[in-house]
Amino acid sequence: MLTVSVKWQKELLKAVEIDTSQPPYVFKCQLYDLTGVPPERQKIMVKGGLLKDDADWSTVGLKQGQKLMMMGTADEVVKAPEKGPVFMEDLPEEEQVVSLGHSAGLFNLGNTCYMNSTVQCLHSVPELKSSLVKYSHSGRNNDVDQTSHMLTIATRDLFGELDKSVKPVAPMQFWTLLRKKYPQFGQLHNGVFMQQDAEECWTQLLYTLSQSLRSAGSSENIDTVKDLFGIDLASRIHCQESGEETSETESVYSLKCHISQEVNHLHEGLKHALKSELEKASPALGRSAIYLKESRINGLPRYLTIQFVRFFWKRESNQKAKILRKVDYPLELDVYDLCSDELRKQLEGPRQILRDEEGKKLGLKANGKSSSSKDDDVKMIDGEGSSNASGESTVTTSQEGVPSDKETRLTGIYDLVAVLTHKGRSADSGHYVAWVKQESGKWIEFDDDNPIPQREEDIVKLSGGGDWHMAYICMYKARTVSM
Repeated sequence: MLTVSVKWQKELLKAVEIDTSQPPYVFKCQLYDLTGVPPERQKIMVKGGLLKDDADWSTVGLKQGQKLMMMGTADEVVKAPEKGPVFMEDLPEEEQVVSLGHSAGLFNLGNTCYMNSTVQCLHSVPELKSSLVKYSHSGRNNDVDQTSHMLTIATRDLFGELDKSVKPVAPMQFWTLLRKKYPQFGQLHNGVFMQQDAEECWTQLLYTLSQSLRSAGSSENIDTVKDLFGIDLASRIHCQESGEETSETESVYSLKCHISQEVNHLHEGLKHALKSELEKASPALGRSAIYLKESRINGLPRYLTIQFVRFFWKRESNQKAKILRKVDYPLELDVYDLCSDELRKQLEGPRQILRDEEGKKLGLKANGKSSSSKDDDVKMIDGEGSSNASGESTVTTSQEGVPSDKETRLTGIYDLVAVLTHKGRSADSGHYVAWVKQESGKWIEFDDDNPIPQREEDIVKLSGGGDWHMAYICMYKARTVSM
């Protein structure tokens, strides 16, 4: 770690730290935060010419306390006229965010698109943000290690920055702590940080948050992550050869969509994943035998996460290969037939109320499958996202897996709110992007630091079949009814 000063226009920036283990682009992102000069406009004079984004610090020859010269113009802020209309550029930055209708993008710090896309998807969950806001520096207890505590703080702060900024955010503190907690994300190849698996980043981050928020000391935060994302599975394990049968339960944060020649739709892939064969010792036979494991959903979350199992280990090339097969997924997902008989009984009442409500809007009797409408989406978001008190009180679940409060009930029907896609042939290369539905109902493609509006009909086209972006993780939000 070196400390330098930077001369820019009439300003002298003193004691600027340079982490020489990271590429110069990260240093430029630091200067962007200090000066407002975007990295692509910065011209930093060093020995031998201009400092390049991917230069090797060992060849630059920097010395402790050295003064650097930077040229470049900052982003201009349009001044509001004394009288006349007020334009968006003239508003305070927080008001600009509201006017834009979406949060900021994230700078890529060197193959960190897997991290950026994960953060953007999870950032779209208002109940998770609410719990993080309540998490304080002193919230840690002995059950949580210091690094997990600091990563949780960094997640909270990064979510806050995204909500307040219209300019791209450099997630340096979060990235540093993510690598410290999970060293695999700091792997280097030829001095450059390697691309990583977004699903692994998603899983590890949720695990850390589940530990921290569960131990925060407040009863409202107990098992917050499980209540939002946890799926309870009840499994029957049967051996046809011996007739033995056992049962087990487990809680997971995502369902898997297995992809094979028979799978063309998400629902088919989910059914395949809930059935599997395993070989284990049979007490009755005194040897190994094949068991069939059949699982059913016995408890639903408020946010249902689904991973498309697109990557597998290819021995010939010694790397993760990708299944490019097209698998369609819907904007509205009904998982009723994947649930246990017990849970189905719990869902029947709320589903009938939902059908009645939608039937009234159509002027029909509720005697068919429920269908989605924009009015329902807005009502659901307003009811659950804006009021944290009601949103969090409805998260608690009973032993049957259905919320135990007297206000809202799950229906088993979910609406798509985020898609994390991968473009490329390998999990360790290519590019990850997040596509997130905003509270207004509009979709935004977060391609690192570049948020791009998209049409809803284009979101379901990210289903694979070629080299274009294809869905790797889908996140659905529960449609609820009042009872």
